[in-house]
Amino acid sequence: MAVSFDRVNHDILMSRVARRETDKRLLRIIREFLNAGMMEGGLVSPSREGTPQGGPLSPILSNLLLDDLDKELEKRGHRFVRYADDSNIYVKTERSGQRVMESVEKYLTRKLKLKVNREKSAVGSPKERKFLGFSFFGDDKPRRKISGKSLKQFKQRIRELTRRTRGVSIGRMVDDLAPYLRGWVGYYGRCQTPSTLRDLDSWIRRRLRCVIWRGMKTGRLRYARLIRRGVRVDLAKTAAGSYHSPWHIARSQAMSIAYPNRYFRELGLPELASGYKG
Repeated sequence: MAVSFDRVNHDILMSRVARRETDKRLLRIIREFLNAGMMEGGLVSPSREGTPQGGPLSPILSNLLLDDLDKELEKRGHRFVRYADDSNIYVKTERSGQRVMESVEKYLTRKLKLKVNREKSAVGSPKERKFLGFSFFGDDKPRRKISGKSLKQFKQRIRELTRRTRGVSIGRMVDDLAPYLRGWVGYYGRCQTPSTLRDLDSWIRRRLRCVIWRGMKTGRLRYARLIRRGVRVDLAKTAAGSYHSPWHIARSQAMSIAYPNRYFRELGLPELASGYKG
C-alpha cells in the first residue's frame, strides 16, 4: 500500500510535528518549508497542502504522520512493515486482504486526510508483490529475492555503461562500473539467492568480453590478440574465423582463456557474489 503525500493537510501534519517538537522557531521553519510552493514555468505557486517532492524533510515528515497508522495497525493486531509512505500488511487470505485494504484506506482518508495511491496499491501474494526492491519465494520458509523490476533496471544500467559506442577503453568502462556495482550490491546483497548474484557476475563479464571482441575489428587482429594472450592455435583460428555474433563469441572457450575472470578482477571489477550478505 502506497500513500500519496501530494494532498496532505498541513495543519494535521504540523500537529503531529508539534507533539514531538516544542521549539516555535523550528515549527515556523517547517511550516515555511511546506508553504514554499513549486516553481513551474519560472513562476512560483504557493502550496496549501502536500509536501515538496524530493525535499530533504519530506521523508521525516511522512514518518511522523504515518506513526499514527503504525499504532493503529498494532492496535488491530496486524503484522506489517512500513518504510516512509510504502507499507505491506500481511494477512492470511485474499478476502481478509480486501477487507483490511478498505478499512485502512478509510482510516487514512478520514483520520489523516491522506489518499491511497491506487496505482501502487493492491491485494496480492507476497510472492507477487515487491517491497523496497525485493520480493519473496518459497512456501514453508519464505526467503528474499531481488524483484524482477529491480533486476531489469540493473541490467539496463549495465547496458548503458557498457555500450560499445561510448568509445572508452575497457579499463575506463570498469572504472565507471565499479562504484555502481559496489553501491548496488551493498543494498541487494541482502537477498537470499546468491546464485542470482553469480549469474549477474557472469553476465557482466560476458558483456565486457563482447565489448573487447567488437574492438578487434578484423579476423587477423583477433587471431593475433588471442594467440598473444595464451590461446591455443586451433581455438584462436576457430574463434577468429567464426561467423557467430560477438555475444556468442563472448562466452567461447577462447575468450574465457584470453580474458579470464582474474583479468577483470585485476582491472578492479567488483564481484557481486563476494558482497552477498544473506
